[in-house]
Amino acid sequence: MNLQNKPAPDGVTLETVVQWLRHRADGMYGGEAVTQLQHALQCATLAQAEGASVALVTAALLHDAGHLAINSDDVSHPHAEMAAHLLGDLFHPHVTEPIRLHVDAKRYLCAVDPLYGAGLSRASRRSLEWQGGAFSPAEAEVFIASAFAGDAVRLRRWDDAAKVPGAVTADLDHFIKLMQPLCIARTAMEVT
Repeated sequence: MNLQNKPAPDGVTLETVVQWLRHRADGMYGGEAVTQLQHALQCATLAQAEGASVALVTAALLHDAGHLAINSDDVSHPHAEMAAHLLGDLFHPHVTEPIRLHVDAKRYLCAVDPLYGAGLSRASRRSLEWQGGAFSPAEAEVFIASAFAGDAVRLRRWDDAAKVPGAVTADLDHFIKLMQPLCIARTAMEVT
């Protein structure tokens, strides 16, 4: 399978991203009971089962790519921003913007839904502190009015649900086949 295409910032190609998933995502996911790959596959499978667009399914799969790229801890390198940056020349903003906003979506949901915050895993509550805590009411209003906020909230909910040991998912090759045309389409858009 040829995954070569136009490099993203810092030389990232789709082949690079797939290699991260195949070879760097076998570690446990931030204090959860699943690996990073299991988490990514669960998140993308949930998105697909809910009828999300291919772009949003891809965002669900790659939302934590910043952790895989540099082993980000969110204190020194916010993983959502890093992933959106690294993937920016590979994918359209319909993929990268929900990724960039998925941490802010957690902050938003904590601000508008007290039950949401109470249901976060211990690891997710800990990372929320690093990420700035719940939004103020004014920040929540600004966030939800922004482009791609709705998709980011959907992604966030799949992210939170994608931590089930032993969950059955589609395999990585299934999602690679979905991603490839998105990269090709992005490259074609830039050429025309």
